[in-house]
Amino acid sequence: MGNKPLDWSTFMSVEMRTATIIKAEPFPEARNPSYIIHADFGELGIKKTSAQITDLYNLEELVGKQIVGVVNFPKKQIATIQSEFLILGAIGDEKEVTLLGLDKSVKNGLRVG
Repeated sequence: MGNKPLDWSTFMSVEMRTATIIKAEPFPEARNPSYIIHADFGELGIKKTSAQITDLYNLEELVGKQIVGVVNFPKKQIATIQSEFLILGAIGDEKEVTLLGLDKSVKNGLRVG
């Protein structure tokens, strides 16, 4: 990786949206420890994904948390589910993921830019 220049139109082509996690469940079929996350993206509907966030989060604390997700990647098969978005987080030195969130509650589905 590195600091490769990025133009504004390329950045804006990544559709990041706000959402609220409405359901989180174990995902024992996943290759790496993961949860299945169901998130409400407002007018875009409810979407699901797999998230390797088991190091820092338990299932109960995830429900109700507002997050940011990329919604315009193609769907991807992950074990037994079709991932419909990419949940965003900061990846630590030990590969633990801290979810990107919002410091104030906002409407689901808002564009991030």
